Amino acid sequence: MADITAIILTRNEKDFIEECILSIKDVVKRIVVVDSFSEDNTCELAKKLGAEVYQHEFYNYSKQYKYAVNIANVKTKWILRIDADERLTKESAEEINKLCNENENTNVSGIVLRFYNMFLNKPMYHGGMYPWKKLSVYKTGLGDIEDRNMDEHIILSSGKTIEAKKDSKHLAFRGLTFFTNKCNWYSTREAMDYFDNLSTDSSNASLKTMFKMKVYYKLPLGFRSWLYYAYRYYIRLGFLDGKEGKIFAFLHAYWYRFLVDAKIYEHEKLGEEFKPTGALKS
Repeated sequence: MADITAIILTRNEKDFIEECILSIKDVVKRIVVVDSFSEDNTCELAKKLGAEVYQHEFYNYSKQYKYAVNIANVKTKWILRIDADERLTKESAEEINKLCNENENTNVSGIVLRFYNMFLNKPMYHGGMYPWKKLSVYKTGLGDIEDRNMDEHIILSSGKTIEAKKDSKHLAFRGLTFFTNKCNWYSTREAMDYFDNLSTDSSNASLKTMFKMKVYYKLPLGFRSWLYYAYRYYIRLGFLDGKEGKIFAFLHAYWYRFLVDAKIYEHEKLGEEFKPTGALKS
């Protein structure tokens, strides 16, 4: 077992929290759950499996995660940031344990995990979505999360990162109703971030964030969602994932990405202020 504290943010995750905790319990020393006042038995299930559970009103993921780190008062060498819809596999758990133990006293400060996404009960291995990578493990005190409404990343203050080689599993897309609701929720947060980034210094932002602001959003409204679809489905071979790949690429481009563009346009035209989205309702 490595010297790791796992942090999980939850909201109505009764169908997912148990499997998530079971996938990490043999690797981490401590599990901290910060819940956004779930209306199901998420908290009870987490406590039953040995997690410490706190509750806090949700504003956005970044602020909720910062609260979680503070309330946890982490003393372990490493922190694992993991969502309730993410699972370590047996192989990735063993690899994380090994990498953390080997690098306790090296200049490695972060470990990038790799995931495959599940959509309509099928793994998505094409379309540029595999492997989906995220800096999920980092040394305590050397990582902080971007202060963003959407697509926030862990940024290291020092040291280097290494990449895991074994796949973990991501169950973010839980059926079309949940998926489309989630995209609507995300699109408001991303539109808010777009306007926030117009007036802030992006020098400390991740490369992905800088690319979106300096390249993607410079393209004409509407055209960029079409280009996104062409890139995902044709150039990055999303069609090889069959019907599921077609639906996945189309909804990402013409529902999510176009909806972000439409909300940006609506805000510019009507001037109405965005309202906090609150926690995602499942």
